Formats: sequence, structure tokens, C-alpha cells
Amino acid sequence: MTSDVLSLRDQSRLHDEWLGDRLATIVPDLMARAGIDCWVLVAREYNEDPVVRTMLPATWMTARRRTILVFSDFGRERIAIARYGVGTAFPGGWSPEEEPDQWRRLAGYLEEKNPEKIGVNHSQTFALADGVSATEQAALLQAMPDHLRSRVVPADELAIGWLETRSPAELEVYPGVCGRAHELLRRALSPEVIEPETTTTADVEWWLRQQTDEAGYGSWFHPTVSLQRAAAEIADGFSAHPDEDTIRHGDLVHIDYGIVYLGLHTDQQQHAYVLRPGETEAPDGLRRGLRAGNRLQDLVMAEFRAGTTGNEVLAAGLAAAKREGLNPTIYSHPIGFHGHGAGPTIGLWDQQAGVPGAGDYPIWPNTAYSIELSVMVDVPEWGQQQVRIMLEEDAYFDGVKLAFLDGRQTELWYI
Repeated sequence: MTSDVLSLRDQSRLHDEWLGDRLATIVPDLMARAGIDCWVLVAREYNEDPVVRTMLPATWMTARRRTILVFSDFGRERIAIARYGVGTAFPGGWSPEEEPDQWRRLAGYLEEKNPEKIGVNHSQTFALADGVSATEQAALLQAMPDHLRSRVVPADELAIGWLETRSPAELEVYPGVCGRAHELLRRALSPEVIEPETTTTADVEWWLRQQTDEAGYGSWFHPTVSLQRAAAEIADGFSAHPDEDTIRHGDLVHIDYGIVYLGLHTDQQQHAYVLRPGETEAPDGLRRGLRAGNRLQDLVMAEFRAGTTGNEVLAAGLAAAKREGLNPTIYSHPIGFHGHGAGPTIGLWDQQAGVPGAGDYPIWPNTAYSIELSVMVDVPEWGQQQVRIMLEEDAYFDGVKLAFLDGRQTELWYI
């Protein structure tokens, strides 16, 4: 992947190529795996199902009117029961002149196909698989005859599987996307951006937002810059940071940052140390802390196996870390079409005993994750003050091994 951002026209072409390939190869496998031979997705303009949004052609910013996408015969046949065909992937299958009622046309089509199971994106566990609105689901069920209505099942497995599975073409590009985010993150944690005793945390956050936009990438969250320093208590938890603080000599600077490019999201956290006058490196306690964070990454990643649930990875990773004397917190998550993506939740910072439902979902091959975690360490040079080393890097699981897409931080950056 070159360092140049593709033109919007070329990005659009690539999007549609990837989409056509994904629809032809990923959906049939997922439908066979779930045992669902028909999948019905319903969305209205400006209230799109998250799955539908990822199935629209690049030139469609939204769905049109009411868009109904139907996969039948285990995904081997696709049609749009809509006023318009949806790109080339979903040929139009409804003429209002012949049948004015869109729902009746859908019911007639389903009668023709006579599927055994009809999947609909309704889920109590996964927001990303709960895309059909209450109004549309009620209308859908009302339109169906009783014998078809009884065959409707939640399509959690299909929706999550579609969103979490990465194609070979996407994987050719994803490491480069992570690399571009790393470059901006590294620049933010450098003298190019940070002048000690002058630059504030908000200055760095907005520099990242501006540079991200000017480089042609998207942002899916506002960057977070936080500080830890000697003789200062760290925030209790992970959400209570001051709005703005001046970066000083002797600070440990942390950034949480992510970009979006070609529909792929990144999520990364790294640290830099601001040298005091006369210093050439960070206190040994901070450097040992980063090594402890790297060790926790290794231990968690070693627990990834196909079929293992997020809660099982969490429990095994915590146990392994504690056996080595670490003080860990694990809160990793899938990544891909969304930053906090579809797939198994592997802990939350405030739920270290497991996450019912989302944490019980298994790990599948060809999926990507942000390995997000932290360790608490005592820093002798800071009077045994406890410091939290917070790390996050993106990785890909091929079914056998989980590996970082673009490496990880193993040494503190210096300012």
C-alpha cells in the first residue's frame, strides 16, 4: 500500500469490488454455518440497519425510501424488494405499477422461495445485529402468512459474522491503514507537536483531528490525551480525565487514537515520556511498566483459539497474568467495519468477571481485534506511586494465530 490516499473515485471503485466479492463469498458460507436459508434486511432512508449500510454501493450515501434486501437459497440469490435496484449486487424486484404494496410483494417473493428459516436482524445482545426497527419488524411480520411468520428467526450469527469477517482483499490493505494511524500517533507524541510547559492535552487532540482530516482519513472518535506524573493521583477508572492540562517535563503522556480509511477502522494507544532537563531516558519503573504491558499483550493473544469465547479468553488471560505477578485489566474488542466492532467482547474495564451475552460469542477465523488492556505498576522513582500503562494495538486472527497488523510499541517515545 502506498503512502498516497486514493482519490474518492478510486476508493469508490475499490469499495464496490470488495462488496461484490464479500457478497459472493462470505454470505453463502455464513448462511450455511447458521443454517438460515433466507435473510431479509429492511431499512428506511436515514434509519439504516448497520449491516445494510455496509452492503450499499459506494455512491449510495443512504438507503432509498424503504430498502429491502433479500438473500435466498443460502445466499446464492440476491434481490432488492425496493423501488430501485441496489447497485449491481441486488437487482430490483418490485414494480409498484404491478403491485402497489411493497410488503405484499415481499410476501409473494418469500412464498415463491418457500424458505425453511427466515433470518431478520433482531437481537437483544448485539446492537449491530438489531438493525430492524420496531415499526418495520411489525409490518414485516404482519405481511407474512402464518406459515412463513413462524419461520422467522433472529439473524445474530449472520449479522455479526458479516461484519466481523475480513476478506483477503481487505487484509492486503488493513496493515497499511494501521501503519498510517501509527505514523500520525508517533508524530503527535513528538517534539513536532508537544512543547513542554506550553502545549496542552487539548492542543494535541485537536492537532490529531485536524491532521487526520487533512490526510483524507475519517475519525470515529475524538482522540484522548491523558497525563500521569509524579506526586499526582491517576484518575479513578478510565473515563474521568480533565478537559485540558498542560504537558510538563516528567509527564507520561498517553494517547488513544483511531482513523477510518476504506471502511476499515483502527484503534491504538501508546505512551511517550517528556524528559526532564538532564534526563536521557525515562525512569526505569516506567520502562519496566511498558515491558509488563507488552507481556500482558503476549499472554492475552496466546489465548486466542477458534471457538473459544470472549469470556474464556478474558478469564484465561487474567489468570495467566496474575500467575506472573502482573496487575492486569483486559478490555479488548473486535474491530473492522466499526471501531468497537462486531464479535466477542473480551472484558470491559469495569466488568473483569466476564460480559454475559456479548462475551459468550465465540472467536472465528478471519477476524480482527484491538488488543486493549492495561497493567498497574509501582514506580520507585515516583515514590512507589502506582501508574497505569494503557496499551492498544490492532491484530488479525487467521484461525490459528493472532498477530499484530502493524507491530506494537515496545519502547517509550521521548519528547
